[in-house]
Amino acid sequence: MFESIAVVSGKGGTGKTSFVAGVGAALASQGKRTLCLDCDAGLRNLDLAMGLSDRVVMDFTDVISGRTTLDAAIVYHPQLPKLGLLAAPLTPIEGREPTCEQMRALMARIAERFDYCLIDAPAGIGTWFRLSAGCANRAIVLSTTDPTSLRDAQRTVMELAAFPSGTMHLVVNRVRRRVLHLLHANIDEMMDEAGLPLLGLVPEDEDQILSIALGTPLVLTSNRCAAVAYSNIARRLRGQYIPLMNIK
Repeated sequence: MFESIAVVSGKGGTGKTSFVAGVGAALASQGKRTLCLDCDAGLRNLDLAMGLSDRVVMDFTDVISGRTTLDAAIVYHPQLPKLGLLAAPLTPIEGREPTCEQMRALMARIAERFDYCLIDAPAGIGTWFRLSAGCANRAIVLSTTDPTSLRDAQRTVMELAAFPSGTMHLVVNRVRRRVLHLLHANIDEMMDEAGLPLLGLVPEDEDQILSIALGTPLVLTSNRCAAVAYSNIARRLRGQYIPLMNIK
């Protein structure tokens, strides 16, 4: 069954783009046809995170307007043939945003070709956030251990009231054990503050910086830290029971 998943946050700097690239690569490595859709119009970075910036020619607004076909606009990763990218436009398109109906129609076409679509939504709760969430049937709210990030996550959840229970989850990203200790924070407190069940924890990992620089998916170059977290989250999205990793 196809799933479209909006990855959202209340503020920038939570690592949504690297998360979408990492989990998308993990799903593809597990045999699932996965599309990563960049909805951050004018500020796109998902092509860089996936190592595909030199391959992108068209974007999803070109598909919606009929200037190109969906198949022509999608670019695939050379090392993971089941992993595709549909980019956002490079320049802002204020006043010419697609409608919710157009985004849903685009998602229906994507559903014919893929098992999963991970949507990299822009930070905040503006127009593009609503367009991203409006064409998804599931949402992942990304936060860090920063108290301000958790508060913004709460506000984001309020904007996602249309999602039924069980289709929204929290992921805590860039986790450092020392910071957790200093803040006297624990997993239960984070879940209570955000008001969501926890889908996973992703530790801070310097290997990810190198992975992005090389354009190579982290799950193909590492078997620890963030790579393990991405693989675990991908398996949970597929319905498997995987215990939470211990952040060391």
